[in-house]
Amino acid sequence: MSVPSIAFITLGCPKNEVDTDRMRAAVNASAYTVSVSSEDADVVVLNTCAFIQDAVEEAIAEIMDLAEWKAARDGRLVVVTGCLPSRYGAALRPELPEVDAFVPVAEENTLLDVLERLTGVPACATKGPSRTVSGTTAYVQISDGCDRRCAYCAIPSIRGPHKSRPLDDVVDEAQLLIDRGTREIVLVGQDTSSWGRDLAGQERLPELLHAVASLPGDYRVRLMYLQPDGISGRLLDVMAGSDRICRYLDIPVQHASRDVLRRMGRTGDYDSLLALVEGIRKALPGVTLRTTVMAGFPGETRQDAQMLERFVQEAAFDYTGVFAFSAEEGTPAAGLPGQVPRRTRLSRAQRLADLGHVVGAARAARHVGSTVTVLVEEGDEDGMAVGRTCGQAPEIDGVTLFPPGPESGTFARVRIDDSDGYDLIGQVIA
Repeated sequence: MSVPSIAFITLGCPKNEVDTDRMRAAVNASAYTVSVSSEDADVVVLNTCAFIQDAVEEAIAEIMDLAEWKAARDGRLVVVTGCLPSRYGAALRPELPEVDAFVPVAEENTLLDVLERLTGVPACATKGPSRTVSGTTAYVQISDGCDRRCAYCAIPSIRGPHKSRPLDDVVDEAQLLIDRGTREIVLVGQDTSSWGRDLAGQERLPELLHAVASLPGDYRVRLMYLQPDGISGRLLDVMAGSDRICRYLDIPVQHASRDVLRRMGRTGDYDSLLALVEGIRKALPGVTLRTTVMAGFPGETRQDAQMLERFVQEAAFDYTGVFAFSAEEGTPAAGLPGQVPRRTRLSRAQRLADLGHVVGAARAARHVGSTVTVLVEEGDEDGMAVGRTCGQAPEIDGVTLFPPGPESGTFARVRIDDSDGYDLIGQVIA
Protein backbone atom coordinates (compact mmCIF):
# COMPACT_ATOMS: atom_id res chain seq x y z
CA MET A 1 0.00 0.00 0.00
CA SER A 2 1.55 3.30 -1.10
CA VAL A 3 2.06 6.13 1.33
CA PRO A 4 -0.31 9.03 0.55
CA SER A 5 1.20 12.46 -0.06
CA ILE A 6 -0.65 15.47 1.30
CA ALA A 7 -0.53 19.03 -0.06
CA PHE A 8 -1.88 22.10 1.70
CA ILE A 9 -3.43 25.26 0.27
CA THR A 10 -4.23 28.17 2.58
CA LEU A 11 -6.69 30.99 1.96
CA GLY A 12 -7.28 33.97 4.22
CA CYS A 13 -5.46 35.52 7.12
CA PRO A 14 -2.28 34.70 9.09
CA LYS A 15 -4.35 32.83 11.68
CA ASN A 16 -5.24 30.34 8.94
CA GLU A 17 -1.57 30.07 8.00
CA VAL A 18 -0.79 29.02 11.58
CA ASP A 19 -3.63 26.47 11.56
CA THR A 20 -2.33 25.03 8.29
CA ASP A 21 1.19 24.79 9.64
CA ARG A 22 -0.02 22.86 12.69
CA MET A 23 -1.88 20.41 10.45
CA ARG A 24 1.21 20.09 8.26
CA ALA A 25 3.30 19.37 11.37
CA ALA A 26 0.88 16.58 12.32
CA VAL A 27 1.23 15.06 8.85
CA ASN A 28 5.03 15.36 9.10
CA ALA A 29 4.92 13.32 12.28
CA SER A 30 2.83 10.57 10.65
CA ALA A 31 3.31 7.86 8.07
CA TYR A 32 2.13 10.25 5.35
CA THR A 33 4.34 12.61 3.38
CA VAL A 34 3.91 16.32 2.74
CA SER A 35 3.93 17.44 -0.88
CA VAL A 36 4.86 21.00 -1.80
CA SER A 37 2.78 20.78 -4.99
CA SER A 38 -0.79 19.63 -5.52
CA GLU A 39 0.26 18.09 -8.83
CA ASP A 40 2.34 15.51 -6.97
CA ALA A 41 -0.16 14.97 -4.16
CA ASP A 42 -2.78 12.32 -3.51
CA VAL A 43 -4.74 14.57 -1.15
CA VAL A 44 -5.14 18.33 -1.07
CA VAL A 45 -6.18 19.95 2.19
CA LEU A 46 -7.73 23.36 1.47
CA ASN A 47 -7.85 25.62 4.54
CA THR A 48 -10.53 28.22 3.88
CA CYS A 49 -11.62 31.68 5.00
CA ALA A 50 -15.28 32.68 5.21
CA PHE A 51 -15.11 36.00 7.06
CA ILE A 52 -16.86 37.93 4.27
CA GLN A 53 -18.73 36.94 1.13
CA ASP A 54 -15.73 37.64 -1.09
CA ALA A 55 -13.73 35.10 0.92
CA VAL A 56 -16.53 32.54 0.61
CA GLU A 57 -16.60 33.03 -3.15
CA GLU A 58 -12.81 32.66 -3.34
CA ALA A 59 -13.04 29.39 -1.39
CA ILE A 60 -15.78 28.03 -3.66
CA ALA A 61 -13.75 28.94 -6.75
CA GLU A 62 -10.71 27.13 -5.34
CA ILE A 63 -12.84 24.06 -4.62
CA MET A 64 -14.05 24.05 -8.23
CA ASP A 65 -10.43 24.16 -9.41
CA LEU A 66 -9.61 21.27 -7.11
CA ALA A 67 -12.58 19.32 -8.50
CA GLU A 68 -10.87 19.47 -11.91
CA TRP A 69 -7.56 18.44 -10.29
CA LYS A 70 -9.32 15.52 -8.61
CA ALA A 71 -10.98 14.35 -11.85
CA ALA A 72 -7.64 14.31 -13.70
CA ARG A 73 -6.39 11.22 -11.82
CA ASP A 74 -8.14 8.38 -10.04
CA GLY A 75 -7.70 8.20 -6.30
CA ARG A 76 -7.21 11.88 -5.61
CA LEU A 77 -9.02 13.36 -2.60
CA VAL A 78 -10.06 16.85 -1.49
CA VAL A 79 -10.43 17.84 2.16
CA VAL A 80 -11.78 21.29 3.05
CA THR A 81 -10.95 22.69 6.49
CA GLY A 82 -11.26 26.01 8.29
CA CYS A 83 -13.86 28.71 8.37
CA LEU A 84 -16.05 27.63 5.45
CA PRO A 85 -17.18 24.35 7.06
CA SER A 86 -17.29 26.06 10.46
CA ARG A 87 -19.69 28.67 9.14
CA TYR A 88 -21.94 26.55 6.90
CA GLY A 89 -21.61 23.06 8.38
CA ALA A 90 -23.63 20.21 6.90
CA ALA A 91 -25.23 22.50 4.32
CA LEU A 92 -22.04 22.26 2.26
CA ARG A 93 -22.18 18.52 1.61
CA PRO A 94 -25.03 18.42 -0.92
CA GLU A 95 -23.77 21.62 -2.57
CA LEU A 96 -20.15 20.48 -2.95
CA PRO A 97 -20.14 16.71 -3.57
CA GLU A 98 -16.62 17.04 -5.03
CA VAL A 99 -15.27 17.40 -1.49
CA ASP A 100 -14.46 14.15 0.29
CA ALA A 101 -14.47 15.58 3.82
CA PHE A 102 -15.20 18.85 5.59
CA VAL A 103 -13.27 19.61 8.78
CA PRO A 104 -14.32 22.70 10.77
CA VAL A 105 -11.80 24.75 12.75
CA ALA A 106 -12.69 23.10 16.06
CA GLU A 107 -11.91 19.64 14.62
CA GLU A 108 -8.69 20.36 12.73
CA ASN A 109 -6.77 18.34 15.31
CA THR A 110 -8.58 15.25 13.93
CA LEU A 111 -7.15 15.65 10.42
CA LEU A 112 -5.02 12.51 10.66
CA ASP A 113 -8.11 10.48 11.60
CA VAL A 114 -9.92 11.91 8.59
CA LEU A 115 -7.02 11.10 6.27
CA GLU A 116 -6.79 7.58 7.67
CA ARG A 117 -10.49 7.02 7.01
CA LEU A 118 -10.33 8.38 3.48
CA THR A 119 -7.10 6.71 2.35
CA GLY A 120 -7.30 3.48 4.29
CA VAL A 121 -3.65 3.92 5.27
CA PRO A 122 -2.86 4.03 9.02
CA ALA A 123 -1.47 7.40 10.07
CA CYS A 124 0.89 5.89 12.67
CA ALA A 125 1.12 9.30 14.30
CA THR A 126 4.05 10.17 16.54
CA LYS A 127 4.74 13.29 18.55
CA GLY A 128 6.84 15.87 16.75
CA PRO A 129 7.38 19.64 16.61
CA SER A 130 4.16 21.62 16.49
CA ARG A 131 5.40 23.86 13.68
CA THR A 132 7.15 23.28 10.36
CA VAL A 133 7.42 26.83 9.05
CA SER A 134 10.88 28.13 8.26
CA GLY A 135 12.09 31.49 7.03
CA THR A 136 12.69 34.96 8.32
CA THR A 137 9.17 35.55 9.66
CA ALA A 138 6.64 33.35 11.48
CA TYR A 139 3.18 33.93 12.89
CA VAL A 140 2.43 32.70 16.40
CA GLN A 141 -1.24 32.47 17.35
CA ILE A 142 -1.80 33.53 20.94
CA SER A 143 -5.58 33.12 21.00
CA ASP A 144 -8.54 32.05 18.92
CA GLY A 145 -12.16 33.11 18.71
CA CYS A 146 -13.75 36.32 19.96
CA ASP A 147 -16.14 37.36 22.72
CA ARG A 148 -17.01 40.67 21.11
CA ARG A 149 -20.32 40.99 19.35
CA CYS A 150 -19.66 43.46 16.57
CA ALA A 151 -22.87 43.53 14.54
CA TYR A 152 -21.15 43.00 11.18
CA CYS A 153 -18.81 40.17 12.15
CA ALA A 154 -19.27 36.40 11.73
CA ILE A 155 -16.06 35.44 13.54
CA PRO A 156 -17.69 34.46 16.89
CA SER A 157 -20.04 32.07 15.08
CA ILE A 158 -17.15 30.64 13.03
CA ARG A 159 -14.32 30.51 15.57
CA GLY A 160 -16.31 30.41 18.80
CA PRO A 161 -15.63 32.31 22.03
CA HIS A 162 -12.24 33.81 22.83
CA LYS A 163 -9.73 31.29 24.13
CA SER A 164 -6.18 32.22 25.12
CA ARG A 165 -3.28 29.85 24.61
CA PRO A 166 -1.30 29.28 27.81
CA LEU A 167 1.70 31.56 28.16
CA ASP A 168 4.19 28.69 28.29
CA ASP A 169 2.83 27.23 25.04
CA VAL A 170 3.25 30.55 23.24
CA VAL A 171 6.74 31.13 24.64
CA ASP A 172 7.88 27.59 23.82
CA GLU A 173 6.63 27.87 20.25
CA ALA A 174 8.30 31.24 19.79
CA GLN A 175 11.60 29.82 21.10
CA LEU A 176 11.31 26.84 18.74
CA LEU A 177 10.92 29.18 15.77
CA ILE A 178 13.75 31.48 16.89
CA ASP A 179 16.05 28.48 17.27
CA ARG A 180 15.18 27.52 13.68
CA GLY A 181 16.23 30.92 12.40
CA THR A 182 13.05 32.99 12.52
CA ARG A 183 13.94 36.65 12.91
CA GLU A 184 10.48 38.14 13.31
CA ILE A 185 7.81 36.65 15.57
CA VAL A 186 4.37 38.03 14.73
CA LEU A 187 1.79 37.52 17.49
CA VAL A 188 -1.72 37.13 16.07
CA GLY A 189 -5.27 36.23 17.11
CA GLN A 190 -8.80 37.42 16.40
CA ASP A 191 -8.50 39.77 19.38
CA THR A 192 -4.97 39.77 20.77
CA SER A 193 -5.77 42.56 23.23
CA SER A 194 -8.00 40.13 25.18
CA TRP A 195 -5.24 37.59 25.72
CA GLY A 196 -5.24 36.20 29.25
CA ARG A 197 -8.60 37.52 30.40
CA ASP A 198 -10.09 34.02 30.25
CA LEU A 199 -7.06 32.65 32.10
CA ALA A 200 -6.86 35.14 34.96
CA GLY A 201 -9.73 37.58 34.50
CA GLN A 202 -7.41 40.50 33.97
CA GLU A 203 -5.15 42.15 31.42
CA ARG A 204 -2.12 39.95 30.79
CA LEU A 205 -1.02 40.80 27.25
CA PRO A 206 1.88 42.98 28.52
CA GLU A 207 3.13 39.97 30.51
CA LEU A 208 3.03 37.74 27.42
CA LEU A 209 4.68 40.33 25.20
CA HIS A 210 7.49 40.84 27.74
CA ALA A 211 8.03 37.08 28.03
CA VAL A 212 8.32 36.57 24.27
CA ALA A 213 10.62 39.57 23.91
CA SER A 214 12.91 38.23 26.66
CA LEU A 215 13.86 34.99 24.91
CA PRO A 216 17.48 34.43 23.84
CA GLY A 217 18.28 34.96 20.18
CA ASP A 218 18.55 37.57 17.43
CA TYR A 219 14.96 38.48 16.56
CA ARG A 220 12.19 41.03 16.88
CA VAL A 221 8.52 40.80 17.91
CA ARG A 222 5.45 42.30 16.25
CA LEU A 223 1.96 42.50 17.76
CA MET A 224 -1.12 42.54 15.50
CA TYR A 225 -4.91 42.90 15.77
CA LEU A 226 -5.47 44.98 18.91
CA GLN A 227 -8.84 46.53 19.61
CA PRO A 228 -8.75 50.22 20.65
CA ASP A 229 -9.98 49.49 24.17
CA GLY A 230 -7.12 47.02 24.61
CA ILE A 231 -4.36 49.63 24.33
CA SER A 232 -3.30 50.20 27.92
CA GLY A 233 -0.55 52.19 29.56
CA ARG A 234 1.05 48.94 30.74
CA LEU A 235 1.18 47.61 27.20
CA LEU A 236 2.75 50.80 25.86
CA ASP A 237 5.30 50.78 28.69
CA VAL A 238 6.38 47.23 27.81
CA MET A 239 6.69 48.19 24.15
CA ALA A 240 8.67 51.29 24.97
CA GLY A 241 11.00 49.36 27.25
CA SER A 242 12.22 46.77 24.74
CA ASP A 243 14.31 47.26 21.61
CA ARG A 244 13.07 43.89 20.35
CA ILE A 245 9.41 44.92 20.19
CA CYS A 246 8.44 46.70 17.00
CA ARG A 247 6.88 50.08 17.57
CA TYR A 248 3.97 49.08 15.40
CA LEU A 249 0.30 48.75 16.30
CA ASP A 250 -2.56 47.47 14.17
CA ILE A 251 -5.76 48.95 15.63
CA PRO A 252 -9.04 48.47 13.70
CA VAL A 253 -11.13 51.51 14.64
CA GLN A 254 -13.83 50.73 12.00
CA HIS A 255 -15.42 54.20 12.23
CA ALA A 256 -15.25 57.57 13.95
CA SER A 257 -18.95 58.42 14.26
CA ARG A 258 -20.30 57.59 17.71
CA ASP A 259 -23.72 56.75 16.25
CA VAL A 260 -22.28 54.34 13.71
CA LEU A 261 -19.96 52.73 16.27
CA ARG A 262 -22.86 52.10 18.65
CA ARG A 263 -24.90 50.47 15.89
CA MET A 264 -21.83 48.33 15.17
CA GLY A 265 -21.76 47.31 18.83
CA ARG A 266 -18.48 49.09 19.43
CA THR A 267 -17.24 51.77 21.81
CA GLY A 268 -15.43 55.04 21.20
CA ASP A 269 -16.03 58.15 19.15
CA TYR A 270 -14.08 60.69 17.09
CA ASP A 271 -12.50 62.50 20.04
CA SER A 272 -11.63 59.44 22.12
CA LEU A 273 -10.11 57.58 19.18
CA LEU A 274 -8.10 60.62 18.16
CA ALA A 275 -6.89 61.00 21.75
CA LEU A 276 -5.86 57.32 21.71
CA VAL A 277 -3.78 57.84 18.57
CA GLU A 278 -2.13 60.92 20.04
CA GLY A 279 -1.44 59.11 23.31
CA ILE A 280 0.20 56.19 21.53
CA ARG A 281 2.44 58.51 19.52
CA LYS A 282 3.46 60.30 22.69
CA ALA A 283 4.28 57.05 24.49
CA LEU A 284 6.02 55.47 21.47
CA PRO A 285 7.81 58.12 19.42
CA GLY A 286 8.23 56.95 15.84
CA VAL A 287 5.46 54.35 16.12
CA THR A 288 3.82 53.06 12.95
CA LEU A 289 0.03 52.78 13.09
CA ARG A 290 -2.25 50.69 10.88
CA THR A 291 -6.04 50.72 11.06
CA THR A 292 -9.11 49.31 9.34
CA VAL A 293 -12.26 51.30 8.61
CA MET A 294 -15.63 50.35 7.16
CA ALA A 295 -17.71 52.37 4.72
CA GLY A 296 -21.47 52.16 4.30
CA PHE A 297 -22.55 50.46 7.53
CA PRO A 298 -26.36 50.48 7.84
CA GLY A 299 -27.61 53.90 8.85
CA GLU A 300 -24.38 55.67 7.89
CA THR A 301 -25.30 59.17 6.75
CA ARG A 302 -23.37 61.44 4.44
CA GLN A 303 -22.29 63.38 7.53
CA ASP A 304 -21.05 60.17 9.18
CA ALA A 305 -19.05 59.31 6.06
CA GLN A 306 -17.53 62.79 5.95
CA MET A 307 -16.64 62.52 9.64
CA LEU A 308 -14.78 59.28 8.97
CA GLU A 309 -12.87 60.91 6.12
CA ARG A 310 -11.86 63.78 8.40
CA PHE A 311 -10.75 61.30 11.04
CA VAL A 312 -8.60 59.31 8.61
CA GLN A 313 -6.92 62.54 7.54
CA GLU A 314 -6.45 63.96 11.02
CA ALA A 315 -5.32 60.71 12.69
CA ALA A 316 -2.81 60.24 9.83
CA PHE A 317 -2.40 56.48 10.03
CA ASP A 318 0.57 55.03 8.18
CA TYR A 319 -1.67 52.37 6.65
CA THR A 320 -5.45 52.37 6.33
CA GLY A 321 -7.29 49.24 5.23
CA VAL A 322 -10.78 49.94 3.90
CA PHE A 323 -13.80 47.66 3.61
CA ALA A 324 -17.18 48.40 2.12
CA PHE A 325 -19.87 46.98 4.41
CA SER A 326 -20.97 43.47 3.45
CA ALA A 327 -24.26 42.13 4.82
CA GLU A 328 -22.96 38.80 6.05
CA GLU A 329 -25.49 36.02 6.51
CA GLY A 330 -26.28 35.39 10.16
CA THR A 331 -24.93 38.69 11.48
CA PRO A 332 -27.19 41.27 13.18
CA ALA A 333 -26.08 43.99 10.75
CA ALA A 334 -27.53 42.08 7.79
CA GLY A 335 -31.03 42.79 9.11
CA LEU A 336 -30.57 46.36 10.30
CA PRO A 337 -32.70 49.10 8.77
CA GLY A 338 -31.05 51.82 6.71
CA GLN A 339 -29.01 49.56 4.43
CA VAL A 340 -26.78 51.80 2.31
CA PRO A 341 -26.98 51.17 -1.47
CA ARG A 342 -24.07 49.13 -2.80
CA ARG A 343 -22.94 51.86 -5.20
CA THR A 344 -22.81 54.35 -2.34
CA ARG A 345 -20.90 51.92 -0.10
CA LEU A 346 -18.33 51.31 -2.81
CA SER A 347 -17.88 54.98 -3.68
CA ARG A 348 -17.42 55.91 0.00
CA ALA A 349 -14.93 53.08 0.41
CA GLN A 350 -12.97 54.24 -2.62
CA ARG A 351 -12.77 57.80 -1.33
CA LEU A 352 -11.47 56.50 2.00
CA ALA A 353 -8.94 54.24 0.28
CA ASP A 354 -7.68 57.11 -1.90
CA LEU A 355 -7.40 59.40 1.11
CA GLY A 356 -5.67 56.74 3.19
CA HIS A 357 -3.15 56.16 0.41
CA VAL A 358 -2.31 59.85 0.10
CA VAL A 359 -1.86 60.14 3.87
CA GLY A 360 0.15 56.91 4.05
CA ALA A 361 2.45 57.85 1.18
CA ALA A 362 3.16 61.17 2.88
CA ARG A 363 3.94 59.32 6.11
CA ALA A 364 6.35 57.02 4.26
CA ALA A 365 8.10 60.01 2.68
CA ARG A 366 8.92 61.28 6.18
CA HIS A 367 11.51 58.48 6.44
CA VAL A 368 13.63 59.91 3.62
CA GLY A 369 16.99 60.96 5.06
CA SER A 370 16.75 58.63 8.05
CA THR A 371 18.61 55.39 8.73
CA VAL A 372 16.52 52.33 9.60
CA THR A 373 17.06 48.71 10.58
CA VAL A 374 15.73 46.30 7.97
CA LEU A 375 15.10 42.57 8.15
CA VAL A 376 16.43 41.21 4.86
CA GLU A 377 14.09 38.76 3.14
CA GLU A 378 14.39 36.35 0.25
CA GLY A 379 13.68 37.48 -3.28
CA ASP A 380 14.24 40.65 -5.22
CA GLU A 381 12.23 43.26 -7.02
CA ASP A 382 13.66 44.65 -10.28
CA GLY A 383 17.18 43.72 -9.22
CA MET A 384 16.83 45.18 -5.73
CA ALA A 385 16.96 43.28 -2.45
CA VAL A 386 13.82 43.32 -0.33
CA GLY A 387 13.50 43.89 3.40
CA ARG A 388 11.12 45.27 5.99
CA THR A 389 11.50 47.80 8.75
CA CYS A 390 9.65 47.47 12.04
CA GLY A 391 7.09 49.76 10.44
CA GLN A 392 6.36 47.27 7.64
CA ALA A 393 4.36 44.19 8.59
CA PRO A 394 4.65 41.15 6.32
CA GLU A 395 2.33 40.84 3.31
CA ILE A 396 0.13 43.86 4.02
CA ASP A 397 2.42 46.93 4.16
CA GLY A 398 5.16 48.39 2.03
CA VAL A 399 8.72 47.06 1.79
CA THR A 400 12.22 48.52 1.77
CA LEU A 401 14.33 48.13 -1.40
CA PHE A 402 18.12 48.37 -1.56
CA PRO A 403 21.00 46.98 -3.67
CA PRO A 404 21.70 43.24 -3.14
CA GLY A 405 24.35 42.28 -0.64
CA PRO A 406 23.13 41.41 2.87
CA GLU A 407 22.04 37.81 3.35
CA SER A 408 18.41 36.85 3.86
CA GLY A 409 17.56 36.53 7.52
CA THR A 410 19.99 39.20 8.68
CA PHE A 411 19.37 42.71 9.93
CA ALA A 412 20.88 45.54 7.89
CA ARG A 413 21.14 49.27 8.39
CA VAL A 414 19.71 51.15 5.41
CA ARG A 415 19.81 54.88 4.70
CA ILE A 416 16.51 55.87 3.09
CA ASP A 417 17.04 58.05 0.00
CA ASP A 418 13.56 57.94 -1.56
CA SER A 419 10.05 56.58 -1.25
CA ASP A 420 7.50 55.26 -3.73
CA GLY A 421 4.02 55.08 -2.29
CA TYR A 422 4.38 52.92 0.81
CA ASP A 423 7.78 51.53 -0.24
CA LEU A 424 11.13 52.90 0.92
CA ILE A 425 14.27 52.92 -1.22
CA GLY A 426 17.80 53.22 0.14
CA GLN A 427 21.40 52.11 0.45
CA VAL A 428 22.98 49.72 2.95
CA ILE A 429 25.47 51.43 5.20
CA ALA A 430 28.30 49.85 7.17
